[in-house]
Amino acid sequence: MESLTLEKEKSTPKSLKLPDPYLFVGKHSDLKDPTERYIYRSLEALPGILTLLTFFLVVLTSKFHPFLAAGFIIVFDVYWLIRVVYFSLVLYSGYRKTKENLTVDWLKKLKALKTSQIKVPGVKDYQDVLHLVVFPVYQETYQIVKESLLSLVNQKYPKDKILVVLAIEERSKVWSKELAQKIKAEFKEKFWEFFIVWHPDNLPGEIKGKGANETFALKKIKEEFIDELKIPLERVLVTSLDADTCLFPQYLACLTYHYLTLSDSLRCSFQPVPLYINNIFQAPFFSRVLAFSSTFWHTMNQERPDKLVTFSSHSLPLKALVKAGFKQVNVVSEDSRIFWQCFFAYRGNYRTHPLFYPVSMDAVATKSFIQTFKNLYRQQRRWAYGMENIPYVIFNLYKKKAPLNSRTLKLLFELLESNWSWATAPIIIFAMGFLPILLGGSNFQKSLLSYNLPKITSFLLTLSMIGIPLLVVISFQLISPVKEKRKVSGFIFQWLSLPFTMIFLSALPAIDAQMRWLFGKYLEFQSTPKER
Repeated sequence: MESLTLEKEKSTPKSLKLPDPYLFVGKHSDLKDPTERYIYRSLEALPGILTLLTFFLVVLTSKFHPFLAAGFIIVFDVYWLIRVVYFSLVLYSGYRKTKENLTVDWLKKLKALKTSQIKVPGVKDYQDVLHLVVFPVYQETYQIVKESLLSLVNQKYPKDKILVVLAIEERSKVWSKELAQKIKAEFKEKFWEFFIVWHPDNLPGEIKGKGANETFALKKIKEEFIDELKIPLERVLVTSLDADTCLFPQYLACLTYHYLTLSDSLRCSFQPVPLYINNIFQAPFFSRVLAFSSTFWHTMNQERPDKLVTFSSHSLPLKALVKAGFKQVNVVSEDSRIFWQCFFAYRGNYRTHPLFYPVSMDAVATKSFIQTFKNLYRQQRRWAYGMENIPYVIFNLYKKKAPLNSRTLKLLFELLESNWSWATAPIIIFAMGFLPILLGGSNFQKSLLSYNLPKITSFLLTLSMIGIPLLVVISFQLISPVKEKRKVSGFIFQWLSLPFTMIFLSALPAIDAQMRWLFGKYLEFQSTPKER
């Protein structure tokens, strides 16, 4: 199993015919038609306008219609309480399924599959499936990349059916050259093939980041390896992983089982549950809160497959990736954008399938408390910048790239509502409940509602804390601390910082991202440094 290094000087990927130019719009300036540019630019501003309008109306009604504002705040708090109860139930169900799936011998289930049970055309046995696993690398340390690859070596799946791609940014070549040599020497014999691809810097039309790096590498591998060996695309599953992602031992077997047994697997992406626990004991309390909150959110989303899109680490058939024209190189949120590309490439007949199986990644942590806070803010802003999918989706629906049926409307509503509430809910709940009393004037201040408003909102917020014991219990189950028992108390009291983290490390980064789109101050991809 000899490794193969693909250098820029040897070859460059051939240009692929794009399936549809509208699928590759990153921002309004990518469009040639002035009317289309105007429409898309208006849609870029939409999330920011909705957020500012929400805050403006709360302040305005607090001043001139304080009874109406107080009623809105109470209704919103009730709505939030209902969401907390609902999401707590969904979280428990998703966590239970994920925990059960970790106990399943998925390789045994694969071996027991009969040919009649396999739904993928041209595949007769699980060993016909090849896994093309790509790790984009940019200044990650040798230890981080090594641990990720060791998790791949430990997979309960035939290693001669695994192709590994280390996609390294050329602009970090001084940093990464030694890493590449050490990793290649250590792992080149562990898999069927081990590729190292250097992504050239400053290619036209690209945003520097994971998507461009990954796309360059995968195009090369397809053209120079998959196509050369005439391997059917249906036999290849592509798994996109961050450099710090560690796979649990049965991940590829679990993924393969779902791929082979679903009737629509060629039109599916496959989403695991991201656990940010690799370095959880090194992370400060606010980073842990957001790390667990992200894990819980994505666990809940596994229970809502009709609204599920890809995030971070995910898998999809190579055939679907080719159909969509590979990941966009001119967007920041390529991990979710690839779902929408496939969705429109298949005219709406595409979905994300929940695996209820975890992968583990790093929480944001550095040796500096302040630097960790800054890095976490940037990471949350980059994730919130995924609202760039809102103009993309609405515009492609306007261009009739998919039918506007009930499923599409559900996805669109989820996209709009989640980005709106991300930016507004924490501030309305924790910071704006006092506005009617402060701005409403003497008439309102003398009213019974004014007297009871703080009590009502406080009572509702206290009830909303009903979900925190469940969060504490599940977070303990996820980390299973043994040597770190002295830190257990910190994992309980960290949740007291939830209002602070939700405002300053969730809502404000989301507002920052939306304002950048509103005023055309576009963000470049900013990778999150990994330290352990």
